[in-house]
Amino acid sequence: MEMTFSEEEKQKNIRSKKMLLWFAIVSMIMVFAGLTSGYIVSKKREDWVPFDLPTAFYISTVIILISSITFHLAKKAIQKDNRSMTGLFLLITLVLGSLFVYFQFDGFHELYKRNLFPSGSSSKITVSFLYVFVIVHLAHLAGGLISLLVVIYNHFKQKYNSGQTLGLELGAMFWHFLDFLWLYLFLFLYFFK
Repeated sequence: MEMTFSEEEKQKNIRSKKMLLWFAIVSMIMVFAGLTSGYIVSKKREDWVPFDLPTAFYISTVIILISSITFHLAKKAIQKDNRSMTGLFLLITLVLGSLFVYFQFDGFHELYKRNLFPSGSSSKITVSFLYVFVIVHLAHLAGGLISLLVVIYNHFKQKYNSGQTLGLELGAMFWHFLDFLWLYLFLFLYFFK
């Protein structure tokens, strides 16, 4: 016996899932607002040492912005029932997301080569903050990559079409938020050395 939902129940379900995502996004914003506030207050410390961001972080910023475009194009393609282009754009987004992670760790490597460590006797509070920002963002990005893998799996199981895009939309919303969050962090760290 197959259960069918009325259009009103479907819309209520969609709204509730989007609302849950917004609650999660707001909680993440609060975490990073607290971290950036701590950073600003800590700038008054005598041991505060400004430094330039690693080149790899510039590259990763461009990559994650492009990944947001490819996820958007995937959403547009499924709305036109273009399954092959949707799959292609989702896979490109996954590759770009993975490259973003690679370049974040490459940025850490660059910091080590400059003898900028997050802990230990020669550590600097500035570098410690940078590591906390990046690692907490990468933890959220891991969630984004997992949700992207779920979206890709569901797409290839043909669960999305022009009339059913909720999972893909939620994945895209979260991905765009993660992109915006990194851009905010990057600009914050660039301008508030």
